[in-house]
Formats: sequence, C-alpha cells, structure tokens
Amino acid sequence: MPDVAAYAIDSPTGKYSKTTITRREPGPTEVYFDIAYAGICHSDIHTARGEWGPVQYPLVAGHEIAGTVSRVGSDVTKFAVGDRVGVGCFVDSCGDCEECRAGEEQFCTEGGAVWTYNGVGRDGLPTAGGYSQGITVEQDYLMRVPDAIALDHAAPLMCAGITTYSPLKRWGAGPGKKVGVIGFGGLGHMAVQFAAKMGADVVGFGRTLSKRDDAVKLGAGDYVSTQDAARMKELRGTFDLIISTISDGMDLNVLLGLTKAHGVVVNLGLPEQPSTVNLGALTGKSRVLAGSNIGGIRETQEMLDFCAEHDMAPIIETIPASQINEAYDNVVNSKVRYRYVIDAATLGE
Repeated sequence: MPDVAAYAIDSPTGKYSKTTITRREPGPTEVYFDIAYAGICHSDIHTARGEWGPVQYPLVAGHEIAGTVSRVGSDVTKFAVGDRVGVGCFVDSCGDCEECRAGEEQFCTEGGAVWTYNGVGRDGLPTAGGYSQGITVEQDYLMRVPDAIALDHAAPLMCAGITTYSPLKRWGAGPGKKVGVIGFGGLGHMAVQFAAKMGADVVGFGRTLSKRDDAVKLGAGDYVSTQDAARMKELRGTFDLIISTISDGMDLNVLLGLTKAHGVVVNLGLPEQPSTVNLGALTGKSRVLAGSNIGGIRETQEMLDFCAEHDMAPIIETIPASQINEAYDNVVNSKVRYRYVIDAATLGE
C-alpha cells in the first residue's frame, strides 16, 4: 500500500499542514495514478471549515484532480500506465440504480455517490482527495484528459468545468440564445467561455467592471455592473438563460426579471440565507427557476473533449502546497483570477 505526501486540516479553525496518507493498492478494476495538479474549489473551503455539515478530520480535500496512471489492476480495460486522467467530485457509486445507469452517478439512489473526500469508500475507510501525490480509483470513475489540455488546466475542469457546462447544455445555450452569467470567478469565467463557444450571445455580470476586459477576451459581448440600475433596467426581459454562480443571495426576482417569457434562471451558488421568490415572476411569463449540480462521468468526459476541440481552458494561478491556507483566504475574498491549482510536486517539500 503506497504512502504519499499530502496536506491535511484537523479542525474547522485549523490550518493545512504536511502529512502522509496511505493509499490502497489498486484492486482488479482499479487504477492508481500520480497526481500532478489539484484545483482549489470553494467547496473545499466550505467543507474544511465545517460550513456544510459534519466533517471527518483530518481532512485531505481536493476534487479537481489531474495526473498520470502509474499502476492498473489485473482486470482494468479502460486505462493503461502512462495515460493522462482526471477525477472530479466523486469516486464511486452503486453503478446499478436508475440514475447510475443513466450516467448520472452523482445522484446515485442506492447509498449515494462516494465523494472524493469526506466520504467513505468501499473499503470502509474515509476518502481523501487531491491535496496528495497519488490516489486509487475505480476505472469507471476516471476521465481521460485529451492531449490538447495541459494537466494543470485540466484539474479545475473536473468540477468548475462540468458544473458550468452541464446547465448550459441542458438548457440549450447556443446560436440565437442570449445567456447572462452572474459572477465572474472560478465558475463564472468558465460559464462565459462555454456559452460563447456554444454559439450564444453572452453577457457577464459583476458588482464592478474590474473584470470586464477578461470577460470580453473570453467571449462575452458585454459586461455589466449589477449596481448599475440603468443598465439592469435596460436589460430586463432580454435573456433566454441566466447562470448564477454567486453565493451571496442576489435577489432572485431581479434575475428572473432579466429573462424573457419561458426564460430560465439556473443557480449554481448556495447562499447561506434562505431565498424568497415572487411566484408571479414565474407564472406571469412561464419562467423557470432551476438549480444545477455537477455532471456524471459521461458528461464530464464530453465536457473535456469539448474543451480540447474548442481550445479553451480555465485561467489559473499555480501555487505550492505551502500557500494553501493563504489561497483559501484569497478565494473567500475574491482575490484569485480565477482558479488556484496546487502543484502536487510541492506537497512533499
């Protein structure tokens, strides 16, 4: 059983520090791969700080993982040593329920998906994530990283990429559609790219115009401050689809008001406080208020292939493991453009 360097946190108020964890040898249908990079998702921070419920400490977070296969089980058919692979938010599921058979393993109804960290694996042990130098995963829960995508850019796609690709695809972003993206951070800057590459007319929204130039470079035709009352009024009733990536509870009635009849507002963020909706804003124009999660393995692979085909990738800042704690604070304070990625080679330094 291989021991690997990792970074773990031991309490909601603690700090990440260097440690060693043990990974299991790959079973017959499992793959072990050496982690090259791991993205820092805001979900990592919420979990590590105990903001989303019970946590099994010490915690090794990270569910945006990319690396290279170094060992395979005797019955593995999908991957070989040397393959470039990735893992996202979950590493297992029952594989047989209706949701799993439909390629929606994240919604597994027989025991639930096994999360990449803060879960319990089929070996009965707590799962540990990508802030480590290696991981063992069932072959059915790995994605193949196309050669056109660098591994450091591939890592954030495993969560931030699929989280934004999935609702845009589901709700028909494409030619002739006008899409608004609320918030231009780790998720928002991916949503703008996907919507633009799908052929939609894209408008980005932020509190200020400080990120306007980046948004335009990534495909937005316009970028609007949500504090600009005149522009917000001008845009009412003009969007087919709004993707909200923020978690600060922006008034849903305002977002709904931006859409046309039959328009859709999809929430990706999770505000801490309850939200209220004027049902008249829904029924009056047959609008839809929706939520969206990650995608399944098949759709995540589709997303990676889309990125390779359309030459798109996240904007990242690569950091050594020693800067994880500082990076967490910067993410919370919106000081990253637009995704931190940990160089796994530094985990053992």
